[in-house]
Amino acid sequence: MTPIDAFLTEMDRSWDGEDRVTLRVIGSVALMLQAPYVRATKDYDVLEVSELSLGTKERLQLLGGKGTKLAARHQVYLDVVPAGLPFLPRPPLFHPVPEASAKLRHFSIEVLCVADVCVTKLKRFSASDQGDIEAMAGCGALDPEEFLDRFRNSIDANSMSAVVDDYPKILERFHAVQRDWLYVDETVIDLPDWS
Repeated sequence: MTPIDAFLTEMDRSWDGEDRVTLRVIGSVALMLQAPYVRATKDYDVLEVSELSLGTKERLQLLGGKGTKLAARHQVYLDVVPAGLPFLPRPPLFHPVPEASAKLRHFSIEVLCVADVCVTKLKRFSASDQGDIEAMAGCGALDPEEFLDRFRNSIDANSMSAVVDDYPKILERFHAVQRDWLYVDETVIDLPDWS
């Protein structure tokens, strides 16, 4: 059993609700649930969605959030993050993970698609973000055409947000991924005039 499975299984056993809750996982854990990839992570990110009531969000964090007994046992914690992630394509593409959901009584697991996760990582582009993207490209999980499509979508979807100031830097990073890890030609992309 993987650490992700162990964490989710114990959380599922401890959940006292009757309704099945959909957890929309983002970040490196979403990548690990879709590709042959494992890396240490300190949190499980769950994208906040409208179907989760405030009470459900609070109960999730009380059960598996930072500082809980469950988090201490597994050395990870669940973090419910705001839906307004910087540079997320709209609408984000989530895929069900039937093999993870089948083991759980109270939760259904969906993951942000590999291309969307990689696009969101272009904004911060930390060493771990770069490692995640490079690993996805290296194992064939990041399709160059889908990455391009989702990148263009994110440029359009976020053109009225503060992230537009970072567009030139984000475009440079996108081109580096295309060139250095996907081994495709850099795509000419016209940024909005105000970026």
